[in-house]
Amino acid sequence: MGQIILAVDDQGNFLEYIPKDEGHTGNGKRHLAITVLIYNNKGEVLLQRRKHKVFDNIWDFTASTHPLHLEDGTDESLEQATLRALKYEYDIDVDYFLTKRDNISLKNLGSFNYFAQIGNLCENEHDHLLIGEYNGEIKLNPAVGYEYKWVKKEDFFEDINKSPQKYTPWAIEAAKPLKGKLP
Repeated sequence: MGQIILAVDDQGNFLEYIPKDEGHTGNGKRHLAITVLIYNNKGEVLLQRRKHKVFDNIWDFTASTHPLHLEDGTDESLEQATLRALKYEYDIDVDYFLTKRDNISLKNLGSFNYFAQIGNLCENEHDHLLIGEYNGEIKLNPAVGYEYKWVKKEDFFEDINKSPQKYTPWAIEAAKPLKGKLP
């Protein structure tokens, strides 16, 4: 069975469970999503050139996913989905974030809506932006990304403003409220 995601309204209020494909075909259905940006203590952000069904081979934030409706009938929280994505996409030890829960952990900077379409495929998401500091080992999963890079945050903001076509639509939208909020 394919993944089941959460369809939501423009404010992120739950409407119904839908198959992932239904949220991404034609005009799709607005659904809950997560975009994660990891930074390090050197003032850099972690980006990946993502393998993606719709927006392939362009730069994205560290990780992206959808909170899932699980087989046991529960829904993943934003934090659970974020930790799952970081583990799957980079093999990041999620215990690092769990032990830092009272320190920096993952911070939710809010949400935004966006719609982007190529052909009959689309992204129609109510996307939450989460950030967190990580200074440990990473190993990009070749099934999700072509490559990754650490970039000085100032260089990242300059590049995404100057050359937005090099980035996913959700990275462009997420960068707007992000400037000035990274340590």
